[in-house]
Formats: sequence, structure tokens, C-alpha cells
Amino acid sequence: MNGPVRIDETSVHSTAVVHADAVLHPGVELGPFAVIGPGVELGANVRVGAHAVIERDTRVGEGCRISHGAVVGSDPQDLKYAGESTRLEVGDRTRIREFCTLNRGTAATGITRIGSDCLLMAYTHVAHDCTVGDHVILSNAVQIGGHVHVGDWAILGALTGAHQFTRIGEHSFIGGATKIAQDVPPYVLADGNPCQARGINSVGLQRRGYSQESIYGLRAAFRTLFKNRALNLGQALNELELQDELTAEVRSLMKFIRESERGVIS
Repeated sequence: MNGPVRIDETSVHSTAVVHADAVLHPGVELGPFAVIGPGVELGANVRVGAHAVIERDTRVGEGCRISHGAVVGSDPQDLKYAGESTRLEVGDRTRIREFCTLNRGTAATGITRIGSDCLLMAYTHVAHDCTVGDHVILSNAVQIGGHVHVGDWAILGALTGAHQFTRIGEHSFIGGATKIAQDVPPYVLADGNPCQARGINSVGLQRRGYSQESIYGLRAAFRTLFKNRALNLGQALNELELQDELTAEVRSLMKFIRESERGVIS
């Protein structure tokens, strides 16, 4: 019967394939038929499930879990990609569930980044040149196009798709089956097809220790920005600027909107 073979404090199943250039730190466990390609580095205590593939030029941080059938560090799905050397980096303690696909970067940035303490549920796709922050949850079958930026603590509901080059702000919550074609500001609750801002993610912010003052400030700013039909977004931003003692969160929200290149959801 085939079983694991312990090599330098790692546990490698006898059917796993590990490239000679790969680096496995202590405590790594590789399941049956796992494939670890050239230029891959697995941090301490990483576990890779059966039939998972880490194709090449990928660093996986300590304590990550990669479930069976996942394909990590594969070539970008971009016609401009010409085989140039690019990378994928995954932070510590991130969980990548069954059949997720994570592509490396292209020459545009050279890298795709996934943060620490994230949960990528089954069938999630993260395309080339994306940046996903820390503590992010991508629910089942979330599909993220190239060059998307997802802020820390954002949560995307199942079957949501994000257009290339969109930004999804920190602490935002996106409902399931949502089409994201423009930037989603931080702290908001949003859903729909197309995506629309519904309010402030109050429950999430409370769970993460934000004060009532901060949440009330964001709610007031949201009403000015998204509910005052007498003002367009630029006018609403200017009106907010005139107010005294804006909280740091409101200023962050306003900065995100002002820096948007694709425009923000309404």
C-alpha cells in the first residue's frame, strides 16, 4: 500500500511528485498525487491535498491549507502572456479549498498576491496580477478577473464576478451572484446585477471592533454620497469636505472614491 514518506520532517506521499528545485520547509504534508513544480516554496506546516497542483514560481506562506484538486500558480489566462517569468505569493494561514485556480502575474506587474488568513472557497478563480488583502473571504465560485484589487476583510458572496481592473474596498460585503463592473467603496454593503450600494456593513464593522461613532459617521456619509439625489457624486464629496471632524473611516471612503478610475457603484 502506498503511504507517506518522511523526508527532513516533511511528509510526502509516495505518489506525490516534487520538482528538484522546489523548497519544502519543515512540517509540510503532501497528499496522494500532489504535484509541486519548479520554483515553488512551501512554508512550514503547509498541507497540500490529493491531486492538487502547485505549478511553478509560487511561494506559499506558513500554515496554509491547499485542498485536493486545487491548481495554484498556473500560467495567466491572458493572450499577451508570452512565457515571461512571473510569480504568485500566498500569505500565511490562508485556506484554498477544492478546485480553486490561482494564476501567476504577467509582465504588467510580475506578480499575483493573496494575503494572510484568507478563505478561498471551492471553485474560486483569482486571475493574473490581482492583489487580495488579508482576512478576505471569497465564497464558492467567486470569479475575479485580472488586475482586481480586493481590500482587507472584504467578503464576496458565492457566484460573484469582478470585472478586470475593479477595486473592492476593505471591510465591504458583497452579496451572492453579484456583477461587479465598477469599484466598490470600502465599508459598504452591496449586491445586485449590476452591483449597487445598499448601506454600510455595520454588522461586520461591529464584529471587528469599530466604534459606534465610526459606524454612525459612515452611515451619515453614505446618505450624503449615495442617497441625496439632489447632488451628483462629485458635489456630494465636496459637501462632505465642508463638514468638521470627519472620522478617519469617512476620509478613507472619500479618498477611495476620488481615486477611482472606473467609477464607483451607485
